[in-house]
Amino acid sequence: MEEKTIVCISCYYKGYDFMDEMKKLGNKIILVTSEGLKEKNWPWHAIDEVFYMAEIKPSVWNLDHLVQGFSHLMKTRKVDAVVALDDYDVEKAALIRETFRIPGMGQTTHRYFRDKLAMRQKAKDSGISVPEFTAVFNNDEVNSFIEKVPAPWVLKPRSEASASGIKKFSSKDELWNELNALGEERHLFLLESFKPGDVYHVDSLTFNKEIVFTSASKYLAPPMQVSHEGGVFRSKTLGRYSDEFKALEEVNAKVLSSFGLMNGATHTEFIRGKADGKWYFLETSSRVGGAHIPDLVEASSNINIWREWAKIEDALLRGKNYEASKPTGYYSGLIIALIKDKEPDYSAFSSQEAVKFLPIDHHVGIVYKSSDPDIIQQRLDSAAEKIQAEMLNILPPKSKLTS
Repeated sequence: MEEKTIVCISCYYKGYDFMDEMKKLGNKIILVTSEGLKEKNWPWHAIDEVFYMAEIKPSVWNLDHLVQGFSHLMKTRKVDAVVALDDYDVEKAALIRETFRIPGMGQTTHRYFRDKLAMRQKAKDSGISVPEFTAVFNNDEVNSFIEKVPAPWVLKPRSEASASGIKKFSSKDELWNELNALGEERHLFLLESFKPGDVYHVDSLTFNKEIVFTSASKYLAPPMQVSHEGGVFRSKTLGRYSDEFKALEEVNAKVLSSFGLMNGATHTEFIRGKADGKWYFLETSSRVGGAHIPDLVEASSNINIWREWAKIEDALLRGKNYEASKPTGYYSGLIIALIKDKEPDYSAFSSQEAVKFLPIDHHVGIVYKSSDPDIIQQRLDSAAEKIQAEMLNILPPKSKLTS
């Protein structure tokens, strides 16, 4: 079997299962990562070569240096695929593919999976409901928007992951003070109506434009709330035959088709408006969900999204077919919170349903699994009460816990 060479780009520590699976499938792995991550527990047994990039600031590299380094690498190695392991790396990988004509998502399509303004406009043009939004390039357009759309509004960075950098405003003066303070960086943001409602996430695998696996879940604490206020992050999977699951499966398929996704893993978020019950598209990304969502998905379905994504990439490189395993029908729940101690005492959380305790410094993290959704809810509720009362660190989380 011919060995293929895959370059994995990651400015954060993640993708262990992906690289491990790729190696098992008979491929050569080259990792390009941030200099500060040298000591992390990467799957060194699976990595053939590693190259380090200096960070200008967290997650940001000098892209000219990245291209120059890749040019040097390409002189003696034939690269078959470039894979972005984190949301922040999608742009980097697309640039490399375009520059060196390597197959995969290019810079045009990548914007729909990275730039929140581009993805909202594309969704709207495709007949998919989105919260009212506007670019903030032009003063008159901003004023027109805030006159037509009642407060509160949210100002969002166009290219940050999850809820990072989002600010909420209730008055015109507050908003304009912030826009003026942004100065030359104002164009990097968009303005959106704040829609109260429940937030959901859909995690998918796609092969040759066909969605071959879908998991849908509901956040019990919205990522924006946890990001800004600290607290307890919780999510639970939906029953595969529930009305909510079916509605999300349908709108997720429309998003990915409209955005031109060909292959790979995606994490997409929707909100169900409290006022009207409608499903609104929030954002999508062409990568595996963060915040240990893959553990949540695997507990309910027995599908490891990282490993299945590796199998998809391998099948594409070798011109083979790919078929996802049939998912199991369990329910699962995930709870994560920042705590005072470096390592939590999990003895008080032990139960038949607690199938995984997550090893994250200064965090408590538990995955629950059951055939009964009510038991999952009970476990999540009781764990949240105990964490809030006895363990929670009142500071907002500083570690990267993106969804």
